[in-house]
Amino acid sequence: MTMDVPECHDPACHDPECHDEVCVTCSDAAVEVTVLELLDDDLAVVRTEAGTEQVSVALVAAGVGDRILVHASEAIAVLGGAASGTGGGGPA
Repeated sequence: MTMDVPECHDPACHDPECHDEVCVTCSDAAVEVTVLELLDDDLAVVRTEAGTEQVSVALVAAGVGDRILVHASEAIAVLGGAASGTGGGGPA
């Protein structure tokens, strides 16, 4: 049995073919990434499992070194890290 790979129709998706039956950008999943550099216009360069990517940080107060959750190329939460001062360690 062969499985057709669904096509991603989200303009924010950088991969024209989705994998694992869904596109991470199009699904309800958020991806944890690390902020490497802040750019103008509320954008940031982040490190993902696949390499680096540019995302919007307009909705969060993120800084270099922070771990953030990204959905559809938009940061939706700061998990912690150097800039946030939380260290991301969570409750003791």
